[in-house]
Amino acid sequence: MLGLEFPPINGILRWQDIFPTFNKIALIAVVAALIGILLFLLANRQSAMRGPTGSRNLAETIVEFIENGIVMQTMGKRGLGWTPLLISLFVFIFLCNIPGIMPLIQMPATARIAIPLSLSLMVWVIYIGVGIKHQGAGYFGHLLWPPGVPTALKPLVGFIEFISTIVVTPFSLTVRLTANMLAGHILLVTFALLTEALLLAETNQIFFIPLSIFPFAMLTFLTGFEILVAFLQAYIFTILTAVYINNSLGSHDEAH
Repeated sequence: MLGLEFPPINGILRWQDIFPTFNKIALIAVVAALIGILLFLLANRQSAMRGPTGSRNLAETIVEFIENGIVMQTMGKRGLGWTPLLISLFVFIFLCNIPGIMPLIQMPATARIAIPLSLSLMVWVIYIGVGIKHQGAGYFGHLLWPPGVPTALKPLVGFIEFISTIVVTPFSLTVRLTANMLAGHILLVTFALLTEALLLAETNQIFFIPLSIFPFAMLTFLTGFEILVAFLQAYIFTILTAVYINNSLGSHDEAH
């Protein structure tokens, strides 16, 4: 028999504490935040007169991507003030996602629900707060009863909109990010273990060794694919945040 033993799902997701209440997932999140901060601090120190080089070049690329690809597409000019928040979200989520394909680390911090849930609740508080600030108490009326809803249907529509907007929105943001990163992590673990099992086949099963090329090829493909997924999930979370904030600003808030 091949020495293939898939670890329990709990073993894939849980990590021994480095010290009480602080494990590998927390370490990845802290390092991701520090890398993001360091990148923009270094970029800020470089003189713009010298032209974009190194960290400044990367930082400017990220800023232009967020402004042109997210802010202007979803919020217009009035959303430019939200660029720092959206950049922070995108960079932090991407840096939490990408360790999933790094040797020795091999775990995206966002595959654990705590980080996506915390980010989703933060976004929820922000767009609700923005709605109240810009639309007053009428924000909740607009939120629960879209224009043109018949009076007789308002209780039902209000209940549906309350569930979908107040409850489901942060939950869907959380599940979308967690599920995609967790699925990719499990696939990588599966094909890595299968490759190892075939390569380390016993002497009387040596004919299994050449077969290891197939799971290894799949592992290589999935590793490249997970880089794309890490980027897309950061992008999707960020652009949805921009859409929710834009909706809370209200149509009467004129673009500048």
